[in-house]
Amino acid sequence: MAEHRISYSVNEAAKAAGIGLTKLREEIRANRLVARKLGKRTLINVEDLNAWAANLPRVDAARRAA
Repeated sequence: MAEHRISYSVNEAAKAAGIGLTKLREEIRANRLVARKLGKRTLINVEDLNAWAANLPRVDAARRAA
């Protein structure tokens, strides 16, 4: 049976999103990606990671802004 995750560690979230750990932490600090704390652990809910990715600028919009 496949495992259904509801949250990722910061390292797992960066890997799942295909970005580096530094960029993921920048997105959290900028309040563009929601992170939650459980004791000392920082967790990223799957829904929050998906919402963050869905709200990234489209390539055509990013090209116009450049």
